[in-house]
Amino acid sequence: MTGAESAADSGAGIGTARGFTRPSGRRSARNAAFLIFLETPAIPMLALVSFLHGCTGTETRSEREARADLAAVSGRYRPGDAKPELPALGESSGIDVYLQFAMLNSPRIEAAYYDWTAGVERITQARSKPDPRLTFKLDISSMAASAAAGLMTDLPGPGKLEAAADVSAAESSALYSAFEAEILRTAFAVKSAYFRLKFLEDKLGVLRENLGLQADLEVLARQQNAAGRATLRDVLQAQIEQERLKTGIENLEGSRSALRAELKAALGLGPRDPDPPVPAKFTSSDATPNRDAILEIALKRNPSIRLMTAELGRAGAMLDAARRAQVPDASIGLEAGLGAGGFMASPAIGVSLPIWIDKIKAQIAAAQAGKRAAEARLSGEQAQVAAELAAMLFLNSESVRNMKLLEEKLLPMGRQSLEAARAGYAGGKSGFLDVIEGYRQLLGFNIALIEARAQRELAIASLSLLIAGVQPQGSPANAAAGEPGGRK
Repeated sequence: MTGAESAADSGAGIGTARGFTRPSGRRSARNAAFLIFLETPAIPMLALVSFLHGCTGTETRSEREARADLAAVSGRYRPGDAKPELPALGESSGIDVYLQFAMLNSPRIEAAYYDWTAGVERITQARSKPDPRLTFKLDISSMAASAAAGLMTDLPGPGKLEAAADVSAAESSALYSAFEAEILRTAFAVKSAYFRLKFLEDKLGVLRENLGLQADLEVLARQQNAAGRATLRDVLQAQIEQERLKTGIENLEGSRSALRAELKAALGLGPRDPDPPVPAKFTSSDATPNRDAILEIALKRNPSIRLMTAELGRAGAMLDAARRAQVPDASIGLEAGLGAGGFMASPAIGVSLPIWIDKIKAQIAAAQAGKRAAEARLSGEQAQVAAELAAMLFLNSESVRNMKLLEEKLLPMGRQSLEAARAGYAGGKSGFLDVIEGYRQLLGFNIALIEARAQRELAIASLSLLIAGVQPQGSPANAAAGEPGGRK
């Protein structure tokens, strides 16, 4: 045996002790390394990693709250991650049934819900520790060989994972606000189409009634013409008025299909789904609450303000995370193996050095600027909501005043004026155009009353849903934690 072979056998004696014959030189060292590798703690290391594979981290407070809200909402909105049975719609269904159907069926609400769900899951990802690394090392030379297996892991600085989780939690809160806002927009779209359909039917009823009155007026004009007290022009004028009314009725009936399509879309029904039934009876909204009470609610629950508030929380969390960039991270590990000297173990510890102060200062400055921008946006949105509230309250007050004027004064006076004109025409004391003008005036008052009622209903719906942000009864968002009707 040569001296080189003897040295090689001595350096990797574990292999030869078990009866392995090694060729001389570099090939001998490679074979020895392979044999030693088989006897390193690699298998125990793999077993340890397999055991650790099922580990879970520690939930943060923000994660627990977000998951509690998600569980509560999903139990009502998507139990078992499936769409619940939808309520049946019929001509006798009230607005609450239509709203419940839309909230459970709308694809836009569903998309916002799953965006929020994904945001909650990202909290767990953000607060989880980095995966450990399993390492293997072979040292091959012509004279000796060694092999080692190791396990390394990184340890972020104190509070860094919690800060990252808080950023993700704030982002999920913003997504939850977007989910709430989509429910409110959908509810408003349903109410808007619902009430406009109601007032369309009211207008059609008024026009049809007026058409019948115009037909009676034509009969009267023919009688007056036959008696020599009127000309054929009166008959023709009555027919002209009837044709105008017929065209107006046809136009309104044509617009009904567009409103039905709008209601269908608001209910989340596709183009191939059957059209929903139009309610036979409509329920009017309650009286408008006090301005100060609405403003107080709006500043807390308005969907835009809630979104801006969530963005402000996210900016604050990002500022905290930026400040923690100054905290060093650590890494620890252990390598164990077999070599020329037998078993060996090598612990390792590393620490990051956050030495780039200008970078850290820039991160903090950017986060501070982002927070100030979020504060300014929130302040601006609060002012905008107050302005929109004032505008909607004015529209509501205006419609109420107009309704009172029409119902208590103009309509009774218009009916008296028309009756006087008809009686005067039958007695030959007034002209036919006076009667036509009386009909037109009364029709205008009736249409104005219907439009004032529509304006009031839409103003109240906007105040309640889009400005005050009050969730409809049965909304899945009402299941979340916090004050009744939603999350804090």
